[in-house]
Amino acid sequence: MEQNNGSEVTDFILLGFAGQHKTWHVFFIIFLVIYVATLVGNIGMILLIKIDSSLHAPMSFFLQNLAFVDLCYASAVTPKMLENLMSAKKSISFIGCMVQLLVCGTFVTSDCYILAAMAVDHYVTICNPLRYGTVMSQRVCHQPLVGSYIMGFLNASVNVSFTFSLNFCKSSKINHFFCDEPPILALSCSSIYFSVMLLAAIVGFNLTFTVSVVIFSCMFFVAAILKISPAAGKRKAFSTCASHLTAVTIFYGILSYMYLHRLTTESQEQEKMASVFYGVMIPMLNPLIYSLRNQDVREALKGVGKKYFKFDP
Repeated sequence: MEQNNGSEVTDFILLGFAGQHKTWHVFFIIFLVIYVATLVGNIGMILLIKIDSSLHAPMSFFLQNLAFVDLCYASAVTPKMLENLMSAKKSISFIGCMVQLLVCGTFVTSDCYILAAMAVDHYVTICNPLRYGTVMSQRVCHQPLVGSYIMGFLNASVNVSFTFSLNFCKSSKINHFFCDEPPILALSCSSIYFSVMLLAAIVGFNLTFTVSVVIFSCMFFVAAILKISPAAGKRKAFSTCASHLTAVTIFYGILSYMYLHRLTTESQEQEKMASVFYGVMIPMLNPLIYSLRNQDVREALKGVGKKYFKFDP
């Protein structure tokens, strides 16, 4: 299919993974299981926080929204990927590609800001425990949350607008399993310098700002923990923060690699593998990380298990 400019494009072909035509059924089963686990884990986390009164603290409020965000961008990627694994055509419409990139960009960016807000909550919990209820009031918690969604949508909208205003004439085949910006830019016969710089600037700003918030919050958090006299108190505080630091390290590390390196043919194959982690695996892992490492969540799971299912997780 030949295209001269973005307005004439009707659909794209998603090439997916190398060799998937031979083992598509294996890929399909693996990603179906992962997606079902993602749905169960994140929906379960949302419902657990909603029905258990002990989890109605600000941290649980952010955790509930993190589960919602993970659910949204996983659902923007995985169902279409599963469909294309079974399909011979493996296509996605031009509008569908735009929407997929917009949804992914919005919620991945929102994820960054929610993780930063959770780091601030950890800092206030340890460093200002007596003022916690005032500092982290319901109104205060809603402000960064709304801001995270606004920043996500604005950033994604700008990137999508510039990306799909380019001319596409090299090919209709996207070397990826979903519509991500770097492989789409690789199809353009227009100059992509501005789009690449814009992408790097937006991603760079979001990562720098949110990572800085996380790092400074953790520095003060650790300093405050070291002042706690009882060893048991230190262990409990570190345990509370460990799950968040694990999720932050994985998420930011993969995003930094994905978007802040050169656009090359070789790197596109590596990007696909990295994308599996941030687009498919992380939404499944986050509920596991927070449920296994967070004491409040574990206690809530035990309470719900005893009350509704007559067992102790």
